This record gives sequence, C-alpha cells and structure tokens, in this order.
Amino acid sequence: MRARGWLRRFPRPHTLRARLTAGLVVLLAVSCAAVGVAAVVELNGFLTGRLDQQLREAGARFPASLEHGDPLPLPSDHDGDEDKDGDGDTRRQAAGTFGARLVGDTVTNAAVVASGSGTGTVTVALNARDRKRLAGLPADGEGHTVDLSTLDDYRMMAAEGRDGDVLITGLPTESVEAAVHRLELVAAVVLGAALAVAGVAGALWVRWSLRPLSRVAATATRVSELPLSSGEVELWPRAPGADPRSEVGRVAGAFNLMLGHVEDALTKRHASEERLRSFAADASHELRTPVASVRGHAELALLHPEPVPRKVVRALERIEAEAARMGEMVDDLLLLARLDAGRPLERLPVDLTRLVLDAVTDAQAAGPGHRWTLQLSEEPVTVPGDAHRLHQVLANLLANARLHTPVGSTVTISLAAEDTTVVLRVHDDGPGVAADIRPKVFERFTHADRRRTGGTGAGTGAGLGLSIVAAVAEAHDGSVTLESGPGSTTFTVRLPAGDG
Repeated sequence: MRARGWLRRFPRPHTLRARLTAGLVVLLAVSCAAVGVAAVVELNGFLTGRLDQQLREAGARFPASLEHGDPLPLPSDHDGDEDKDGDGDTRRQAAGTFGARLVGDTVTNAAVVASGSGTGTVTVALNARDRKRLAGLPADGEGHTVDLSTLDDYRMMAAEGRDGDVLITGLPTESVEAAVHRLELVAAVVLGAALAVAGVAGALWVRWSLRPLSRVAATATRVSELPLSSGEVELWPRAPGADPRSEVGRVAGAFNLMLGHVEDALTKRHASEERLRSFAADASHELRTPVASVRGHAELALLHPEPVPRKVVRALERIEAEAARMGEMVDDLLLLARLDAGRPLERLPVDLTRLVLDAVTDAQAAGPGHRWTLQLSEEPVTVPGDAHRLHQVLANLLANARLHTPVGSTVTISLAAEDTTVVLRVHDDGPGVAADIRPKVFERFTHADRRRTGGTGAGTGAGLGLSIVAAVAEAHDGSVTLESGPGSTTFTVRLPAGDG
C-alpha cells in the first residue's frame, strides 16, 4: 500500500503520445541500466580476478621474509607508520604489497612495501579488530577482500607456511575501484545523453506515427461541433486515409465508414421529417375549409326559426364546439409547421406588460375558481417580437395552469427585466408535473398526468400548447424551462430584451 501511495505522487501521462514516449524512455533506461550494471559487475570481476592472479604469482615470499625482521609492535608502540628498511624481502614486489605472518591466531608481523625507488617496508599497526579479521582468513589460496583500519580495501590471500604458520599476501584494490568508478561515471553520462536523445527522437517518432490518429481525433471534434439534432445534416469532414494494414489506418477507415452510415441515417431522418412536416402543413391547410364549413352549418342550423328538438340542439352545439376546437388544433399545427420551416416572425416592439394584463384578464374569465396574482415591475417591459405569438405563449401557459390544477389553486404571474433578458414566470401551487412527464413536457402531443388536474378530467387537449410555447420562445431567440414538485410548478420564459 505504501508503494502504491508513493507511485501516486508522480504525475501520470494522459495522452497516448506521452504514454508511448514515456514507455519507450523507461524501457531504454531499464535496458541501458541493465547493460551498465552487467558491464560494471563484469569489469569488477575481471579486474579482481587479475588481482588474484597477481597474488598467486607473487606467492608468500614477502610475508615469509618478515619472520626474520623485528617482532610486530603493538599499536601503542607506534604513533604512525615507520620505515624499517631490510625488514622484508621486497624484491619483485609491487609498491603497496601487504604481508602478514600468523602463528596460530596471533599476528607476529605485518608490513607493506613502501612506495618510491627504495626497497623498504612500512610496518602496519593493527588493532584487535584488524588482527581478528586477518586471523579469520581461510588458508585456501583464494583471494578475499579485507578492510583494515589503517589501510584501504585490500585483496588478500592466505597460504600455510613451512613452519606451521600462515602467510598472508595482499594487494590494494584502489586501481580496481578507480577503473570501476570511471566506468560507472562514463556509463551514467552516456545513459543520460542516450535517454535525452531517445526521449526527443522518440517523441518526434511517436508524433509522426500517430499523426493519422490525431487527424481522426480532429475530424471527430469537428463532427461533434456540427448541429445534428435537426435539419439537413452533411457530415463533410472525413478522416484522411492511412495505410489500411496499420491499426491507425483501420481506425480511420472504420471511422469514415461510421460517418457514412450516420450521414445516411440523418439524411433519411431529415427526409422523413420533411415529409411529415409537409403532410402536417398540407393536411392542416386542407382541413381548415371543411372544419369551417362544418362549424358554419352547425351555427346555421342553430339559427333555424322553426322549433328543433332539444337533443338535436344539443348535438348541434357539440358539433359547433368540437369544430371550433378542431379549428384551433389545425391553427396550432399550421403554426408549428411554419416555425419548423424557419419562417421569420415579426420583430416589432411589444409591450409585454400589456400582454400579461390582457392574458390574465382572459384567464380570470375562463377560470373564476382560481386565484390569479400579478407581480409586475413599475416600468413597462418591452421586447422585440411578434405580439400575436407572444400573446399565444401567455395564453397557453395560463390555460395550462388553469386546466391542470384543481379549483382554488393560486397562479402567480411575474414579469421582470434582468440585465439584457426579460423573465416571465408562471407559478402555481398545484400537485405538480409527474417526474416521467417532465423531460418531454415540451414535446408535441404530450399529455399531462390526470393527477395534476385534481381528477376533474380537464386538460384533455391535443398536447400542443407547451410545444407551441417552446417553439415560439425559440423563434424569439429565447427559452422556456420547467421546475416542478409537489405543491409548486414554475414555467420560466426568458426572452432577449433587445436594445430597449
């Protein structure tokens, strides 16, 4: 767990390019480090073996010659090293050669060949720890590394003498360590330079290799910025071609194939929407005449001077009412068709405050059982737009609040200017909109849950009112949103205030 926490401190590359480059550098570093370690270990072993060979060739001549010199002094007998010319046979002995003689576990003599042109020796003062180390050397004729208190690291070899003693010969490992350290330094410098060059070259190589993938990503970004929700769509961007034998080439090919399928599907969807929109517009236009004719004949029959049975009068009244409702539905469908076709609306200054007052007056007459309250600013609020369509927005919102709340509910209409936006809110304290209806409440032919009507059966329209509100608000470069919960429902319409 601690290791994982330690690793989390290091930043991890996020892009594929960075990951590949980092992986390349890490693999190269591990490989170079392994080669360097192997070279250092091999060189150290080789030079140490050569040192052991020199020890075998030197033999025990020097430590054997120490038997005839002065006895080994104790550390307290010498304040430092002291030349004792003639205390040992230094012929053909390299400077720094160490020699020691042991009788039992006792070191009787210990000296090194002095450096320089002379052939003298220098007595080595040993402490108890040094004596113990020398006494522990096995007389196996093999080299062993020993560190004495007054000398650097030595490679020593012990052999049994003729008198039952043990003779130790040693050579300094300074030259071996110097060569190894130099190799380590050279390897570190070369490794660092190689990693730097490999990092730059690897980044350029990976960048060049992944260039087709970057183009695919750029193409995907451009496609994601296209308006695909509605209207005619042409997915003109295509990923540039790449070698289909490579992974990137296969990704680019599959991506382009997918774009082709998506474009075909969007084209078919647009064609279907156009046919449906054209049908709705044509059907609505064609229905206006027969609907008006049916309504006119019903009104004419009701005006007949001769007595008409009550049931017939009731039927004619229902025919007239349903014809009027059908006419309103046809008008709504025609309006939606015009808005879908992108036909521009009027852009004249509209006194939205006056429209709110008129719409509330009409709502009070249609729903006297509701409590209607107003929250208006002192100054009139004006927006650029189509007065007739904006009045229709207000009428639909108030009719929705009236039809989908029980009698006695309070409906609050507020209008205010906020910076460059005019905000109209219609709030009621009814039961709220069902959660499954909220996401699609502004879609066409969506009917609210009858529980919001208080069980009266009202509100069984065609489900076009709120879709017209959304379409008209969007045509005015505005928006409409819904916030609803038990006991609180708020429709908020935001419209640009214009230049004032």
